[in-house]
Amino acid sequence: GYQEILGISARLVGFIVLFFAFAIKVPIVPLHTWLPDAHVEAPTPVSIILAGILLKIGGYGIIRICYSIFPDMAALSNWWLGLIGVVSIIYGALNALSQKDLKRMIAYSSVSHMGFVLLGVASLTAEGISGAMFQMISHGFLSAALFFLVGVVYDRVHDRNIYSFRGLAQIMPKYTGYVAVAFFASLGLPGFSAFIGEAFVIIGSFNAASIGTGLPRWMALAGSIGILLSAAYLLWTLQRMFFGQIRLKGGDSWSNALTDLNIREQVILFPTLALALLLGIMPALVFNNLNASVLNLVSFIQQFI
Repeated sequence: GYQEILGISARLVGFIVLFFAFAIKVPIVPLHTWLPDAHVEAPTPVSIILAGILLKIGGYGIIRICYSIFPDMAALSNWWLGLIGVVSIIYGALNALSQKDLKRMIAYSSVSHMGFVLLGVASLTAEGISGAMFQMISHGFLSAALFFLVGVVYDRVHDRNIYSFRGLAQIMPKYTGYVAVAFFASLGLPGFSAFIGEAFVIIGSFNAASIGTGLPRWMALAGSIGILLSAAYLLWTLQRMFFGQIRLKGGDSWSNALTDLNIREQVILFPTLALALLLGIMPALVFNNLNASVLNLVSFIQQFI
């Protein structure tokens, strides 16, 4: 008995319009094309705010506004949302794998990691939605750390090409340590926050089939492949830039310019990685604050399945 617009339910039209508005911010494939260019052009502080805060507004809007106002349409269209999430995860990771610009690679990794948010939300399970929210919090400070680390090198030699650097571990040991920790945290190593978020999303999307939400189990499997791909591009970048013989595009002038992290830079970086470790070991700090609202939302939406 809903009103219709051109023969389509007005509620469905409202859901789709609002969803697309937030999906551009997340961003999901194919609405992601602004993000890599924006990151490449933006100075480091703007990249940090863009990745750490702005992208999360999209995920928040989908959960808080689309799902709360249109629970029936969320239940109706969750298969498509799951599919878009999976495509974002795989497409973002494959694109990250092919990049030469370090900042562009991390921008595509953001597309991939935010795909997990959409997959978790599409599962309509408590685990999936909790995992999606946890992933947003985790990605907030991990992406800030990653973009700051790119900024450190760019600030010194004004080059971000992965192939311009080799053997940085010998010149910048502290920097290498921070990059290694940030990369391992970002690829979902157990003990760090990204592992908790992604594990919950995959468990939630796997369990979705058993409660009849219509989300097939191959989507959970495809999400797991995305985690493997993120390990591939991050570890390959670590190997290309930091290990082996020192070979820098700028020669000796670069060797002198590439000084190790100073105290100010370490003071900025340390809290972000410490938070990733703390929430990886004690996820209840976040989940205890999410549980009541997530369970309310899930029970509200599951009436419409």
